[in-house]
Amino acid sequence: MKIKNIKINNYGNLENKEINLKNNINIIYGKNESGKSTLLNYIKNIFYGISKNKNGKNISDYEKYKPWGKTDYSGKLKYQLDNGEEFEVFRDFNKKNPKIFNSYFEEVSKDFNVVKKDGLQFFFDQTSVDEDMFLSTVVSMQEEVKLGKQEQGVLIQKLANLAGSGDDNVSYKKVIDKLNKIQIEEVGSDRTQDRPINIIKEKMKKIEFVLKELRGYQNDKHSIEENKETYLKKIEQTENELRLLKEINIILLRKQNEENKINIKNNYKNEKNKKINELNIQKNNLINRINENKLKNNNKKINFEKNKNKLNKKTKKYIIFFIILLILNIIFFIINKKIIKNNLFDILKYFLIPTYLIIIFILEKINNKKVKNKINLENEIINKENEKINNEINLINKQIELLQEELNKEEIEIEKEQIEIDNNIEIELSKLKEEFKYKLNVNEYLEKIENYIEDNNIVNLINNIQEKLNKNKLELQSIKIKEENINSKLEEMINLQEEYNALQEELLDLEKRNNVINLAKELLNKAYINMKNNVTPKFTENLSNNIAKISEEKYTKVGINEENGLIVENEYGEYISAELLSTGTIDQLYLSLRLSMIDDLSNEKMPIILDEAFAYYDDNRLENIIKFLYNNMKDHQVIIFTCTRREQEILNKLDIEYNLVEI
Repeated sequence: MKIKNIKINNYGNLENKEINLKNNINIIYGKNESGKSTLLNYIKNIFYGISKNKNGKNISDYEKYKPWGKTDYSGKLKYQLDNGEEFEVFRDFNKKNPKIFNSYFEEVSKDFNVVKKDGLQFFFDQTSVDEDMFLSTVVSMQEEVKLGKQEQGVLIQKLANLAGSGDDNVSYKKVIDKLNKIQIEEVGSDRTQDRPINIIKEKMKKIEFVLKELRGYQNDKHSIEENKETYLKKIEQTENELRLLKEINIILLRKQNEENKINIKNNYKNEKNKKINELNIQKNNLINRINENKLKNNNKKINFEKNKNKLNKKTKKYIIFFIILLILNIIFFIINKKIIKNNLFDILKYFLIPTYLIIIFILEKINNKKVKNKINLENEIINKENEKINNEINLINKQIELLQEELNKEEIEIEKEQIEIDNNIEIELSKLKEEFKYKLNVNEYLEKIENYIEDNNIVNLINNIQEKLNKNKLELQSIKIKEENINSKLEEMINLQEEYNALQEELLDLEKRNNVINLAKELLNKAYINMKNNVTPKFTENLSNNIAKISEEKYTKVGINEENGLIVENEYGEYISAELLSTGTIDQLYLSLRLSMIDDLSNEKMPIILDEAFAYYDDNRLENIIKFLYNNMKDHQVIIFTCTRREQEILNKLDIEYNLVEI
C-alpha cells in the first residue's frame, strides 16, 4: 500500500497544501513547529477519523487541529493498494464519515462496514490494521524515541512487551500478577480469610440458622391475611355503596336546587297572574264606569225626549188654543169694531191672553233649549270621560298582553328546564350505573334503596352505611394489629431472607468474576505459550537479523526470557540486559522490532512512517539504518519526517534516489 497524494484544505496550521509522495524513500523536511507533526496526524486522522474526546489529554485532537476562524476543516488523500487499485478518501473533519472514491471517481463508501462508535471502517477493511496497531508499528512517533537516560527502562520494557505479547503496552507477567492480585483481593479463595467470598459465606451460614427458627410464623400470617382480605372486600363493598349514595344524594340535591329555582320562577309567574287579575278587575271597573256613564246619558236623553214630547204636546195645545183664542179675539175685535165700537184699549184686551200664551210658549222653548244644551254638554263631558277611560282600558290591555306573553315564555322555559332537569338526572344516574357496574349490582341496589330516595331519606341511609363502614374498619384495624404483631416477628425473617438472597447474588457474582479471571489467565497463558513458541522466536530472529545489519554485526542475537526481559548478545558473545545499552542502541532495537513485525500486520505492504526517529542516532548509525531501509524494505514506502538535513546528506552520499518535500 502506497500513499500517492496528500491534499490539505484546512487542518491545524496547514492550509491549501498539496504533497505528492513516491513509492521509495520520501523525506518530509521542515523546521520545528513547521507542521510536520500536524501532517503526520492528518494522515492518521484521514484514515481513522478524528476524536472529539480528550482521552486523558487537555484538549481533544478535534479541537487541537481545528483551524481558527475558518469553517472549512477538510482534506483528501490518494493511495494505492498492492493489487493496483487506487482510492481517494475525502474527509470533512466536522462530520463522522468520509467519502471514498475509486479510480473511476465513483463513490464506493457503501461498500465498507460502518461501526456505530467509530464510523466508516474502510481502511481497516482494506488493510486489517486498526488505529492502535497503525500507531504501534507503521508509525514511530517523535515522542517515543526522544527519551532521556532515566527513561530507558521504560523503553526496554516496551520492547520486552512487544516481543512477548505483541503489544508494547502489555506485559504478560504484569498482567498475570495483576490478575492474581485482583483475584485474591477482590474475590478470595477457600484458603484465604477476611476476603469477600469468605465474608459472604460466613454471613450466609449465620442467616440460615436464624431463618430456620422464624419460618414457623408464616402459617399464622397466612390465616390473618385471609381474614384481612375478607374485611378489605367488605370495606371496599361498603365504600362503594357509600360513594354511590353520596353521588346520588349530590344528584338529588342538585335536582332539588334546580327545582327550587323553578319554584321561584313559578312564584314570579303567580305574581304575574295576580297582577293580570288585578288589571282585569281594574279594566272591568273602568268598563262599568263607561257603562254607567252611557246609562246616565241614555237616561238624560230619554228624559229630554219625554220633556220634549210633553212640550210638543203642550205646544200643540197652546197653538190650537191660541188659534182658537186668536180667531175668537179677531171675531170679537171685528164685532166690537163694527158693532160695539169700543176703544183701542178694549180692543187690546182681546189680545192679552193670546199674547200671554205666546210669551209662555216662547219661554218654554227657551227653557227647553237650555235643557238640551245642558244635556249635550253633559254628554260631551261623559264622552270625554269615556274616551279617557277607554285609553286606560287600552293601556291595561297592553299590560295584560305583555304580562301574558311573559307568562307564556316563562311557562315554556319552566317546562323546558323541568325536562332538562329530568334528562340530566337520567344521564347522571346512567353514568353512575356505568361507573359502578363492576363494583356493585347497581340496578338491584337502586331498587333496594328506592323507598329512601322517594322519601328523601337518603341521608339517613348514608349515615347507616357510614356506621357499618366504621365497624368494618375497626375490625380491620384489629386484624392489622394482630398482623403487625406477627410481622414484627417475621420482619426480621424477611430482611434476613432479602439479605441472604443479596448475598447469594454477590456470591454468584464473585464466583463468576473468579471464573472470568481464571478463564482470562488460562487464555492469556495459552496465548503467551503460543506467542512464546511460535511468534516470539520469529520476532526475535527477525529482530536479530535486523539489529545485526543496522549495528554492523555488533549485536547479532536478541532474546527474551521471563527473568531478565530483553537480552542482547554483544560482540564478545556475552548476553547482557538491554538496559545496559546506550539510548541510541535501544532506539535501534525498538525500531528494528517494529520493522520485523510490519510484514505480519497485513496482507498489504504497509508504509513505514518515521517521525524524528533518528534523534539519538550518530551519523554512522543513521547511515546504517538508511541502508537497511533501502535494501531490506524495498516493498514498503518509507516516509521520514525530520528537522535536520542529515538524512538528505547521507542519501546523497549513498546515491539513493529519494523524494524531498519541504514544509
